[in-house]
Amino acid sequence: MNRQELIQQIKAKQSFLCVGLDTDLQKIPSHLQGAKDPIFEFNKEIIDQTADFAVAYKPNIAFYEALGPRGWESLAKTLEYIPKDIFTIADAKRGDIGNTSGLYAKAFFETMDFDSITVAPYMGVDSVGPFLEYAGKWVILLALTSNEGSQDFQVTTLQNGKPLYQEVLEKSSQWGSPDNMMYVVGATRGEKIGAVRKIVPDHFFLVPGVGAQGGSLQEVAKYGMNKNCGLLVNSSRGIIYAGKDKDFGKAARQEAKILQAEMADLLALYSEL
Repeated sequence: MNRQELIQQIKAKQSFLCVGLDTDLQKIPSHLQGAKDPIFEFNKEIIDQTADFAVAYKPNIAFYEALGPRGWESLAKTLEYIPKDIFTIADAKRGDIGNTSGLYAKAFFETMDFDSITVAPYMGVDSVGPFLEYAGKWVILLALTSNEGSQDFQVTTLQNGKPLYQEVLEKSSQWGSPDNMMYVVGATRGEKIGAVRKIVPDHFFLVPGVGAQGGSLQEVAKYGMNKNCGLLVNSSRGIIYAGKDKDFGKAARQEAKILQAEMADLLALYSEL
């Protein structure tokens, strides 16, 4: 999916919602536990109920690979089931030396055909470059996260006076472009989102942390939205675990619908879509 197609999806649905498929076998409703593939059956219902409101789905790869071969099978079936006009994100946070990154890129972009993958920038351009060689695919680079440990390195002041995350943004924006690179920016500190937006005004941000993690959708839009929206805001637990019984899909739909309505208002306020 290219940039213009993604923007058109946001405009058509009046939504920039990404639903995180962080599907935990221990948390899905009991009536699915006896299914041949309970993970896929859960994901299928979530997708059926939320596809009207979501412009992206983001399976967290750890939840699948932890289950071994059957987890990878559930992931493949889930990816195949997602409507083709909805953006797909492999939340894998890969990042290794060039030849290994090349194989990771092949795995997620060729074998599984995701639209994008999250990548860690610590090893530099030769670890990120192989992912950028695929036309129509996206790298979503970790930039400024909101977990407690982000303070250990990301905001460290360098000798040139810049925080490390700023150096990562400025340098990596030369490797790719707003057409094939996004950034992960945490939702829990609005002013920080604004600081990142000043450095990379045209790139999309993938923003986790809204909902269960306490981030404010209004703050994210105020500080992070640009004329083309420029945001994919992820909600995982707040949507997929909104209900715990046989009506879990309806509960997920209701939560997604509420977020979409808020997003429509914010698009009208801050974007040109």
